[in-house]
Amino acid sequence: MTGLVAAVLAAAPTAAFAHTGAAETSGFMHGLAHPVGGLDHVLAMVMVGVLAFQLGGRALWLVPATFVAVMALGGGLGVAGFTVPFFELGIAISVVVLGVTVALGAPAPLATAMGLVGFFAIFHGYAHGAEMPAGAGGVAYGLGFMAGTALLHIAGLGLGYGIGRIGARYAPLAVQATGGVAALAGVGILTGAL
Repeated sequence: MTGLVAAVLAAAPTAAFAHTGAAETSGFMHGLAHPVGGLDHVLAMVMVGVLAFQLGGRALWLVPATFVAVMALGGGLGVAGFTVPFFELGIAISVVVLGVTVALGAPAPLATAMGLVGFFAIFHGYAHGAEMPAGAGGVAYGLGFMAGTALLHIAGLGLGYGIGRIGARYAPLAVQATGGVAALAGVGILTGAL
């Protein structure tokens, strides 16, 4: 999977630079910064981590890994110039749906959770790829936004774990409240209020 993603991103044209490695450095840093540049991306990706924490077990790594892998494919579509319709709407809805999913706290089968985050990852990845700055190295940019996303997932796992330390009685409610806040923020993003 990683090889396929790398091949897609490597096929993207990049501009020539006078200084060796400039595109790679610039591309990686732009890619790393892109996921944290918008509230919608941050909330969705942190909720993926919190959802993985809620599910526990193998979901701790499979749910975030699914998001990153499918997001990379979506990024490849964006870099290659394909069109994913309504991607901004898909991103906003992802915040609402992931927030509500966390807020409900209902255990979901692992495959369902992976399918859900994978579906929304297409929209996030497409946005990252389509918004790649001119002159950024495609592979480096892709690795950057994958790393930035993974860090946000880790932050979500950490948030879930940190809330879990509150105690067995209040932790589930606090995690669910976190999802509710994210869902409300998603509605604000969807309606243009945020």
